[in-house]
Amino acid sequence: MLLRRASLGNRGLPAKSDGNEVEMTRSGVSLEGVFTPIVTSFDGRGDVAHDKMVDNLGSWNQTGLAGYIVLGSNGEWVFLSEDERLDVLRTARQAIPPGKLMIAGTAAESTRHTIRLTEAAAKIGADAAIVVNPSYYKSQMTPAILADHYRTVADASPIPIVIYNLPPATGMDLPADLLVELSFHLNIIGVKDTGGNTAKMADTVRRCDPSFRVLSGSANFLYPTLSFGVSGGVLALGNIAPTESVAMYELFRSGELQEGRELYLRMLPVNMAVTSRWGVSGLKAAMDMRGWYGGPPRLPLQELGGEQRRELSGILMEAGLL
Repeated sequence: MLLRRASLGNRGLPAKSDGNEVEMTRSGVSLEGVFTPIVTSFDGRGDVAHDKMVDNLGSWNQTGLAGYIVLGSNGEWVFLSEDERLDVLRTARQAIPPGKLMIAGTAAESTRHTIRLTEAAAKIGADAAIVVNPSYYKSQMTPAILADHYRTVADASPIPIVIYNLPPATGMDLPADLLVELSFHLNIIGVKDTGGNTAKMADTVRRCDPSFRVLSGSANFLYPTLSFGVSGGVLALGNIAPTESVAMYELFRSGELQEGRELYLRMLPVNMAVTSRWGVSGLKAAMDMRGWYGGPPRLPLQELGGEQRRELSGILMEAGLL
């Protein structure tokens, strides 16, 4: 069944129905809390190490994380074949308990391929799908074309869709007007925004459908964005500091602002090191240092060198993580 909202009026509100739309409530999937975009584990040959992924998830399951993004940016999905992507989703589904959400990365450059991957993820048992926008032909990816892409995927998807705004990788920052428009589609339940434009994020929160959720896409700005109503965060930091990541969120929600601020400032250098500075390679090295399996990234990404590892170790020690 196609799920469509009536088109938006000039004030960002749903226009009156012409009688053809079917009114349905949104999915019960909750995007409240802290989620982590898990890494895809590889062995020394560069093959997916499914057993290591299961071990990692077993440990993270003991924390307060609300769920996981499987095959997000930290999952190196762009380096995986379609068969590998589906196998990773199957492994994760078996290791993630019912009390924690599994949100599958199902993006592809074409709408048709994105739909196929999303349908496959739904059959595997994903609770929702997260979809980064097509960007190879970025000069042609106008807001109207992207709106049509997301609506078409959401209409066809058996599971709810989360938009993924990722300017550092796509070179495009999805405008608030587009996110607000898409927020009224009944099968589009939220956005992970990694752009870092907090004014735009606040404007999206202010104007979007009340049931649509805005997730902070980085621990770099999670704590400040909680002040204007983001529902939680998707944090790479959760791979190496899940307890601290959840604590930041919970301290804010409980009104313990000074303690939360101190924790946020202590974790900030760590998060910057494993995201904007050294990326997946740094994140995996930090996981190894903290007792999880990070292992190597897949080529062409390279492991950190000795001097980089020593510097990263010092950052973790200063933050009290080693």
